Amino acid sequence: MSKIRGMRGFLASSIGVTCAAALALPLAPPAAGTAARPVPTAEAPATPTGTGRSSSVPGGTQSLPLEPLPRDRAPGAAEQGLARRDVRPFSLVGVVWDEPGTELHGRVQVRTRAAGTGTWSAWQDLETHHADHGADPGTAERGSGRVRGATAPLWVGESDGVEARVRAEGASGTGTRAAGAPAAGSLPSGLRLELVDPGRETATPPRDGTADGSRPGAPGAQSAGSVTAAAANAGLAPLGATEIPALSRARTESELLALGAGSPAGQQQRAKPYIGPRPRIVTRRGWGADEKLRGKKFAYTKKVKAAFVHHTASGNNYRCSQAPSVIRSIYRYHVRSMGWRDIGYNFLVDKCGKIYEGRAGGVAKPVLGAHTLGFNRNSMGVAVLGTYGSTGPSSSAVKAVARLTAWKLGLYGMNPRGKTYLKSAGGNLYRKGRNVRLHVISGHRDGFVTDCPGRKLYGKLGTARSAAARYQGR
Repeated sequence: MSKIRGMRGFLASSIGVTCAAALALPLAPPAAGTAARPVPTAEAPATPTGTGRSSSVPGGTQSLPLEPLPRDRAPGAAEQGLARRDVRPFSLVGVVWDEPGTELHGRVQVRTRAAGTGTWSAWQDLETHHADHGADPGTAERGSGRVRGATAPLWVGESDGVEARVRAEGASGTGTRAAGAPAAGSLPSGLRLELVDPGRETATPPRDGTADGSRPGAPGAQSAGSVTAAAANAGLAPLGATEIPALSRARTESELLALGAGSPAGQQQRAKPYIGPRPRIVTRRGWGADEKLRGKKFAYTKKVKAAFVHHTASGNNYRCSQAPSVIRSIYRYHVRSMGWRDIGYNFLVDKCGKIYEGRAGGVAKPVLGAHTLGFNRNSMGVAVLGTYGSTGPSSSAVKAVARLTAWKLGLYGMNPRGKTYLKSAGGNLYRKGRNVRLHVISGHRDGFVTDCPGRKLYGKLGTARSAAARYQGR
């Protein structure tokens, strides 16, 4: 009970305060007897381009069904694709299918035409094993009836032409098949190619990083969803701010101590607060989130005992100035294409070391994410934009992960160099209900059989743990 009272006090503190509308329950589960998952809606028709794109376009998704290739027209054909065609501009591509629990064992490739030059790319692979991300079994989000299986998304830059091909593992009589996978020569049902246009930012932010949302129609005025998302960060930044400013370690410690018994960390650290300086964080307003896309309410867990580090597997071919567009694309892909209630990660980090707010609900709060299947409760997910299997992350990105975790884990009294226990909600590595001992800063692969966050980024987690502990003064 003392922990519960402490968390209530924390949510009412200068760090945890928010408006009543933000402290809502998760989305209600669908009515019983829900039929097959709805087919993704094409928000923008797949018609030839040529009229240009207005700067006011909020973004959209073209959802195109894949068809069996001419040499194989059988149901569940082992080879499906999309012939080369002109489409409306898009910048991110992925493939989805009907059942989230079905894995695609095979190879997914796309090639795209650059909108500026008309040059076609070489064939590029999409990461197919993306089932390790998502809401935990038994949650309203997982059982909504809208969730679909999907590849990782791939950032390709502004493009206006596409071609795709999908080949099942063992389609040519070679290869192996995992237990429970579709038979060799077949693919998951309902394969669709998703082409995502991130659109432009919803508003041009003022130079001082704040927005006047006090009167309708005013420059920078915000929607109800934007106000609610911003209010979840009350006490950290003005309503409508595009960023939460960094604090020195002394000011961060003072803020934590001022919380007293109201903060879980404050209960344990009145004499010596082990917390890193708060880093600068770009808010959802700052990266241009369209708050009409996500679920209206927020979902919380009890505390933050661990941080799972991910890579987005979306490729490294982006400029840091494009990071907000990449994040808007991933957000739209997670919600519109995959059927999640919001972007899955709690935070994102670009290769230049800038930190971004992810799932809405408040950066200092224990927001329930959809990042590490089986271990979303009492944890947070941090995704580094890019693919880090054979390419190493930048030192700036690793440092940003350390700074972020030193602060956020410090709010909950956690030692970045330590270990903790999390109870599994079920997955392919740990059975449901098992208490698993994990690093306080873990890689995604520590909780699920996956390559995420990539071999090169995973190899840097020891550096991040040590740096985060130093930032906390340990």
